[in-house]
Amino acid sequence: MGKQLCGLPLLLLVLLLSSINETTQLQSSQSQTLLRLQQLLYYPKVLTSWNNFTDFCNSEPNSSLTVVCYEDSITQLHITGDRRGHMLPKSFSIDSFVTTLAKLPDVKVLTLVSLGLWGRLPDKINRLSSLEILNVSYNFLFGPVPHELSSLASLQTLILDENMFSGLVPDWIGSLPSLAVLSLRKNAFNGSLPSSLSTLSGLRVLSLANNRFSGALPDLSRLTNLQVLDLESNSFGPMFPRLSHKLVTLILSKNMFRSAVSSQEVTSLYQLQHFDLSFNTFVGPFPTSLMSLPAITYLNISHNKLTGRLSTNLSCNSQLMSVDLSSNLLTGSLPDCLKPSSGVSRDVVYGGNCLANANEDQRPVSFCSNEALAVGIIPQRRNRVKSKLGVALGATGGVLGLILLAGAVFVVLRRVSAKRKATEASPRFIKENVSMGYTSKLLSDARALGLPSYRTFSLEELEYATNNFESSAFMGEGSQGQIYRGRLKDGSYVAIRCLKMKKSCSTQNLMHHIELIAKLRHRHLVSVLGHCFECYLDDSTVSRMFFVFEYVPNGELRSWISDGHVGRLLTWEQRISVAIGVAKGIQFLHTGIVPGVYDNNLRITDVLLDNNLAAKISSYNLPLLVEGLGKVGQVVSRKGTPSIKDEDKVDIYDFGVILLELIVGRPLKAKGQVDVLKEQLQASISADDGARRSMVDPAVHRTCSDQSLKTMMEICVRCLLKDPLERPSIEDVLWNLQFASQVQEGWLHNSNPPSIRGSPSPAASSRLHVTTLELPRDSGYEEHER
Repeated sequence: MGKQLCGLPLLLLVLLLSSINETTQLQSSQSQTLLRLQQLLYYPKVLTSWNNFTDFCNSEPNSSLTVVCYEDSITQLHITGDRRGHMLPKSFSIDSFVTTLAKLPDVKVLTLVSLGLWGRLPDKINRLSSLEILNVSYNFLFGPVPHELSSLASLQTLILDENMFSGLVPDWIGSLPSLAVLSLRKNAFNGSLPSSLSTLSGLRVLSLANNRFSGALPDLSRLTNLQVLDLESNSFGPMFPRLSHKLVTLILSKNMFRSAVSSQEVTSLYQLQHFDLSFNTFVGPFPTSLMSLPAITYLNISHNKLTGRLSTNLSCNSQLMSVDLSSNLLTGSLPDCLKPSSGVSRDVVYGGNCLANANEDQRPVSFCSNEALAVGIIPQRRNRVKSKLGVALGATGGVLGLILLAGAVFVVLRRVSAKRKATEASPRFIKENVSMGYTSKLLSDARALGLPSYRTFSLEELEYATNNFESSAFMGEGSQGQIYRGRLKDGSYVAIRCLKMKKSCSTQNLMHHIELIAKLRHRHLVSVLGHCFECYLDDSTVSRMFFVFEYVPNGELRSWISDGHVGRLLTWEQRISVAIGVAKGIQFLHTGIVPGVYDNNLRITDVLLDNNLAAKISSYNLPLLVEGLGKVGQVVSRKGTPSIKDEDKVDIYDFGVILLELIVGRPLKAKGQVDVLKEQLQASISADDGARRSMVDPAVHRTCSDQSLKTMMEICVRCLLKDPLERPSIEDVLWNLQFASQVQEGWLHNSNPPSIRGSPSPAASSRLHVTTLELPRDSGYEEHER
């Protein structure tokens, strides 16, 4: 009996251990999957605490890592890293990473944010068939969204913010019946939105800000549950969209809308709290009923062409805390409900209108009246503008170039009546009264770069800056005219370029291209600050125009590496930094605006250094119309869509020559020099450290790490390859330069080089070719076979 009693607990213990072992078996494969993900990611640091004994399902969640389990299976995985701006190494494989993830078949919520992931999102993402929420924000994923996502029938939330995805929003997006949140902010998507988007009746959030979308919006009124619509910084337009009446947040700012604002549409938005349509060219009456919407708290209509007479007795919602009416064509008086004396503390901005009894800067009523008329002018054939003016009054809309032309015509006509003695052919400078109203991020970008906003300059300003264009201000002359150095009244220095225009040039096209030029704002470009027209009075065509550029004080890069004085030469770290700056400038020219700017014929004499020794490309192909400049800006006679070989890789070769001079430290002015040094560099890469250092500028060869030097040499040789298709992409170039920089930094601090994060070479998407304008430049090295 005693033996039986002793045996019973032993049997129970065996059964219990067997049960525990079986539970461990169930979790083992998924535990190993997480440990494999740990090896692939490196970051965040909390992952280093994982080991074979970690109880993943019962681990304490935190802001970086959360694992949620249900019935011994992982259902939620949240990993948030600290690798924003840094990519995982070249050895990382997004394909292997997703293959590993697919071993968690029950995951419903997957958050992989700021981990440095890069590559094309693999098709096999559809193996995560249970996914309901996918968030891969703040990584470096590129290429199109894979079609296989359409098979995830349970997908409710798709967030791809701040990656490098490109191409069109696929039409299959309408086949995701459960989709409630679609956020694609800060990518490189382009084209128009598919009509299938209108079928997503359950969609609550649609965020497409900071992409390259264009064209008319589909009918969004069918999205009956849509609460948030953010389209900021695209090129949507021109008509005000049809909307869901349940919207809470509506952001249309910085686009190309130029219709009237639909009063009937906006007054039906009874739940609307946040409304922003700033920096468009909306015309017509401002619907004052917006201020009294039942839920409105934020209203911004600034920098449009909205008209109307405000009155003191207009009503405002008591919850309206922020109002920006600035830079429109409003007249009348500021409503009492917006004044500080109203008893409600509001942030109210209303300058740049024509309001009476207002504290902020206001224009005369005649200005708003004339501008309102100018908005309605439809230009006719030459010499008939004045006779057709009355017919065109009241018309609304018109592209930006037509608006500017209309403003110019008004000024010219007024001057004709005031100065009848002027001869018919005598030129006069005009300053457009109509604000530019650009749809790009010009103001925010200008503030970020410490630059003033792009604007129109007057003749008087340019004459003052150059002392009437005297010879001492003359800097040189190239195929694009004369260049002058000037100093504006605020004390800032500028470079002024004068271009002669053919009388047959189209002002409408000219203004379209000026809008593109105004978008060329980047830390590593010499940016255009504004322009000025000179027009003929007989037909208002442009005879000459002036571009005003920022002035870069520290001169050409070459003087800091080869033609300079001892003590001024750049260090190795500074040379890498300059190379990164030039590469980023090229990347912006190719991808920062649509269409991109290619074939820039870059020379080291085109790279200037600012006060902080940051590189700025001073000479690049400004997009301007062919007919206005004759030989300058000829259309390249290529057929079909330009290829990578035709476009990107030409600039890559030129960059390779610049990089070669940064390495060897002596001027290269002939193709033969470049070819010989490239071969020597290529031979030294596979040799020893001493051989490599013998190639480097003696001023820096003792202060560069061998790994950073080898990396710089390798990418330089690849840039100079004869076959354009074998040359690296600009993204690949940037990765290698950043790698060299981080290795050098680690070497200088007497520590092991850090784990380097980098990017692949994204496949370049096809781009539209633009008509380009060669900028004047020093001769530099001879024309190469690029």
